Amino acid sequence: MSKADNMLSILWLLGSGKRVTAQQLADELEIHVRTVYRCIDSLCASGVPIIADSGPNGGYQILGEFIDSPLLFDSEEQIALVHASVFAQEAGYPLTEALVRAVDKLKRYTNEEQLEWINRHSRGLAVIQTPAEGRELKLLQCLEEAAAHGESVNMDYAKGPDLASSHRVLDPYGIVHWKGNWYVVGFCHLRGEIRSFRVDRILYLKATNLNFERPAAFSPKDFLLRSLLPNPLEAETQVIVRLQGHEHVLNEICKHWLFGHSIIERRGPSEVLFQLEEQSLKTYVPYFLLSYGKSLEILEPRMLIDRMTEVSLEIFKHYEVMQKKMIGKDEEIK
Repeated sequence: MSKADNMLSILWLLGSGKRVTAQQLADELEIHVRTVYRCIDSLCASGVPIIADSGPNGGYQILGEFIDSPLLFDSEEQIALVHASVFAQEAGYPLTEALVRAVDKLKRYTNEEQLEWINRHSRGLAVIQTPAEGRELKLLQCLEEAAAHGESVNMDYAKGPDLASSHRVLDPYGIVHWKGNWYVVGFCHLRGEIRSFRVDRILYLKATNLNFERPAAFSPKDFLLRSLLPNPLEAETQVIVRLQGHEHVLNEICKHWLFGHSIIERRGPSEVLFQLEEQSLKTYVPYFLLSYGKSLEILEPRMLIDRMTEVSLEIFKHYEVMQKKMIGKDEEIK
């Protein structure tokens, strides 16, 4: 048998709760006693609480309630773990290699019927997501380790591709995956406050010898959402936006991260009221709503309708220029 098979067999034998000597284990499994010692060491290293008592009545025994804990997963639990690994890998989970090994181990030590069941369900699930690059994965691994051990990091960060970077010391409280991007939330020593940073904009990262303690009950996820979503109580100007359209179109808009958190009232299947910041109506919102074309109607405010007109004309002029250039090239070829 392989070492893994021997370890699992020893685990089952110790599961009785009785003390068993190394020689008894070796005789039962028909292996050398030295193999037993190596397997026991590996089990202890993996976290199994095995104690050894010397003397005439000595032997190995599992400590506490570990013997009562489930050692195997049922079919639904196995499928759930495999499906969860698909989501995690596509999102750029920092411990992807370890996750793949764990799933491979799960499949390797299941029976043929369960393995076929797992594979059939695995083929029925797919996730479309732009995965994190190798460099970003290393940054995420470093940040996750630093957050877990309460260790500050030195970081060079650029807010955009064309902007100069700035150096700072960061106490990473946790990493968050949101809308296809990874963020790190923590205390920024440069600004003297808790802030969030996009991981893909980190240019340099290295752990320090400094330690910190994360505030009790602090949630990196809640902080990130509060920093990204508009706050009606703090915003300078809030505007009511009333949209009308096909039910399925409005349903899709209501799922959007900005609109979904700004709903005031749903007036039947074909009309919704939102409360949005005025600045967003001049910048982001018009371009987003244009993608729905004539299936959507803006009832108010007038300023958003005017801005939609301006944006539409800008796009029209842009492609009109492109069209003229293409016509000119075609004529030159002729």
